[in-house]
Amino acid sequence: MLRCLHLADLHLGWSPSELPAEKATIRQRERDLLLKRAVDFALAPENRIDLVIIAGDLFESHRPEPAVADEAVRQLERLARAALPLVTVPGNHDEITYHDSIYRQRSTSWPGLLVRNPMPQRVALWNVNGTPVSVYSLAYTGGLTRVEDLTNLPRAEGPGIHIGAFHGSLDWQAGDRSLPIASEALAAAGYHYVALGHIHRYAESKTGTGVAVYPGMVEAKGFDDPGTGKLTVVQLTDTAGAGSPRVTVETFPLPVRRHASVEIDVSAVPSRDALAEACRAAAGDDRDACVKITLRGTPSFPVDTSSLARSLQEDFFYVEIADETTFTNEDLVSRLAAQPTIQGYFVRRLAARLESTSDARERKVLELAIRKGLAAFREGGGAR
Repeated sequence: MLRCLHLADLHLGWSPSELPAEKATIRQRERDLLLKRAVDFALAPENRIDLVIIAGDLFESHRPEPAVADEAVRQLERLARAALPLVTVPGNHDEITYHDSIYRQRSTSWPGLLVRNPMPQRVALWNVNGTPVSVYSLAYTGGLTRVEDLTNLPRAEGPGIHIGAFHGSLDWQAGDRSLPIASEALAAAGYHYVALGHIHRYAESKTGTGVAVYPGMVEAKGFDDPGTGKLTVVQLTDTAGAGSPRVTVETFPLPVRRHASVEIDVSAVPSRDALAEACRAAAGDDRDACVKITLRGTPSFPVDTSSLARSLQEDFFYVEIADETTFTNEDLVSRLAAQPTIQGYFVRRLAARLESTSDARERKVLELAIRKGLAAFREGGGAR
C-alpha cells in the first residue's frame, strides 16, 4: 500500500493587490504558511504518508523572494530528513525555462527529487513498503519541450505502482506553456495514478484503468479563485502484486480564510441602513472572512458603495462591493431631478440623455455616471 500526499498550485509568495497593505501582508503570510501545514500533515504518523508529490506552481513566480524560497526549502528539508520521498515538478508560474529560475539556481541543493528533464521520462524508481514505485514526469522548458510529441508517454515494464506527475491542461489546448495532455495518452501509458497541477479546482477523471486528479489550490487567491480548503491524499493498494492497484482518493479539510461571494437584490430594500443589515445577514457571521457582495436589482435610493463598504469593514476581514444595480427607478430620478440644486441639475441632464437613447451600452454608462455622481455629491457634503 502507498499513501501519497498530492499537492499543487500552492503559489507561495502571492500577495493580494486589492487588499489594503496591512491586510495584504497578513494574507500573504497566511498563504505562505500552507507548505509548513502540509509538511506537518505529511509527517504526522496518523496520516501514514509514504510519498509527497508537488505537481507544479509551488511558487507564484519563477523568482520568488529569497525569504519565501528559503522557508520553502526549509520545509521540504523536513521531508528529506524524515526519508520521505518527495517529487517537485516545476509549473508555468515557477517555470524552469528562465536562467534565473529558482529551480536552476538551487538545482543542486533542492530537497528530494527535482524534475528537470524537458521531455517525459521515468524520473524515480523507489521501493516503498516493499512495492516498486515508478514516477514519470517532465518540466516544461521553452524551446526544448515538444508538446506535439506528448502522445507517446513512457511506461516501464514490470510490477509495482506507476504514477504520472504533470503540471498541465488535461484535454484542453491552452497553449504550450500550459502543457496540453490528452487522456488517451495517459490511458495508453497505463499509469495507475496521474498527479496533475494547473487547474485550481478539484477534479477527478478516469484515464483508462487509472485515475487522474487535480487537487486544486488549497488557499484562495481571491473571490474568483476561492481555494478548496482541503489536502488530497491518494492511496494505491496493490493486492498481491496483481499489477492493477486499487486507487482511493481522500480529501482532508484544512482550515483556511473563507472567501464568500453573495448577491443581494436591492429592489425591495427600503433604505441604506437596511441594505447594510441585509449584507451582514447574507455574508454570515464569520468575522474573519473575505466577502464580496454583488448588488443587483433596481434600488429605491442612490447606492453609495464606498459608504456601504466602510459601514461593513468592522464586520469582516475584508469587504468588496460590486454594484450591478440598474438605475431606472423613475420616482427617485424625478424626485432628485426636481431639486433646485447642482445635484438636481446633474440628474436632470443625465436623465434626459438616458431617456433619449436606446443604445444598451450608452444606457449602462449613463446609469453608472448617475450613481457615481450622486456618490460624489454625498462624499462632498451634499448638494448645493
